[in-house]
Amino acid sequence: MPARPALTHPGDEAIEAAMSRTLTALSAVLQTLGDGEHTLNLVAERTDHAFVTGRTDLSIGIQPLRLAVLDDNAFCTFRMLLVFALEASTMRSTVLIATTAAEPRPRACGWAVQDGWLHPLDTDGLQAAVVPCPDPVAVEREVHPAPVLPQLPDTDEENPHD
Repeated sequence: MPARPALTHPGDEAIEAAMSRTLTALSAVLQTLGDGEHTLNLVAERTDHAFVTGRTDLSIGIQPLRLAVLDDNAFCTFRMLLVFALEASTMRSTVLIATTAAEPRPRACGWAVQDGWLHPLDTDGLQAAVVPCPDPVAVEREVHPAPVLPQLPDTDEENPHD
């Protein structure tokens, strides 16, 4: 059986820039989601063809402003995976799905990582991503297009993806 390709170790500067983009991206996602109970799921395929996943559950309030993370370790893992996804040297493809608790069905929107940023999934791609596995208790989600997230230019590097 052939060995998996080795992962490339990104440089510290690339990781720092990706950490900055991650904070900006998470801030934009949370502002987009607004008030409510939300679950963020991230699925990524690494360059060695292994899949990694992260999930975090959040409660957001706007008036007054609050963010409650249900599990700090899960949030840290999710954030770390998003850093490596936005840095891109160790990830081939990544999708982030946000599900908001709503009646009668939860609402979902999603983004794919491209060129170091989160770009909205079209509704067909999103629908395929949220179709539940065959399970009698699986919850069907109502899909909505994700908004384009504002992207601030990296100040530490001129163009990280040339």
